[in-house]
Amino acid sequence: MSVYDYEPTYGGAAYDPEPAGGQVTSLALYGEPERTTVVASAGPGARLRAGVYRFALPDVPAGRYWATVTFTPSDGAQPVTDRSVRLDLPLGMGFVTSPEAVAEALGVALPLTAAQRDQLETAIGGAQSDVVAYLGQPVIPQVVTRTAITPYWTPTEDLSEPDAWPFEADDLVDVLAYRERGDGTYDVDFLVGFNGPANKPVVRYVTAHAAESERQRPGGLGASGRRVSSVSAEGQSVSYEPAPTAGQAGALPLLDSLNRWKRRLYQQLNRPVREPWPYSSARHRRR
Repeated sequence: MSVYDYEPTYGGAAYDPEPAGGQVTSLALYGEPERTTVVASAGPGARLRAGVYRFALPDVPAGRYWATVTFTPSDGAQPVTDRSVRLDLPLGMGFVTSPEAVAEALGVALPLTAAQRDQLETAIGGAQSDVVAYLGQPVIPQVVTRTAITPYWTPTEDLSEPDAWPFEADDLVDVLAYRERGDGTYDVDFLVGFNGPANKPVVRYVTAHAAESERQRPGGLGASGRRVSSVSAEGQSVSYEPAPTAGQAGALPLLDSLNRWKRRLYQQLNRPVREPWPYSSARHRRR
């Protein structure tokens, strides 16, 4: 079973129904973009934090699904249906992209067979490892749970900020969820590390390079999708159009495009030895 964290949008902006008496009631999965036949459903969504609700998804065959999410904006308001959700299941497999997204880039028809899915997952793993090596850090964050901790701030303030909790880590930290225990303390789930699946440039890079590596692999999916520029009269030779160069439309993204997320290494500079008191410029009170 996997989970899906949904962020409601209402009136063109991110919206949190629960404080106004609303509720995120249900999620329905469909096997086609027309959304006519329900494959499975889940709900209601559990509120993780302000504006984020979690659904426990039912076990369904791996593949692409189109979904609708229904929520009530406020107490007494009419239900609203969000038809913009699309899921490639299962989620939480340790990849920043999905085999369906790579197949779409290759022009391979869905649904995928088990063999095709395995091939594309191998290509995704190779492209993702290149990103990890370049950034010098994992691209899949880790969930760390702390139990029975007391926030620095009052519960009426925003407890979704990492600074609200007595938790330190030598990495990026986000509050994934918090649950009150009833005695003034909370159980808190922290997301520690770089969140690659939520970073669109990283997702685009891995998707594009996984698709290209599979296209160039002999016998790979989409290998016949290269652009042909000319064929000899006897069919003895085939010439292909060159791929777009960096900076042109349709060109593969470069690793340099991810440079802003590269982990920097800092080394403390050697400082001259401080002269003893009273000759040093920094004086301390003597007892």
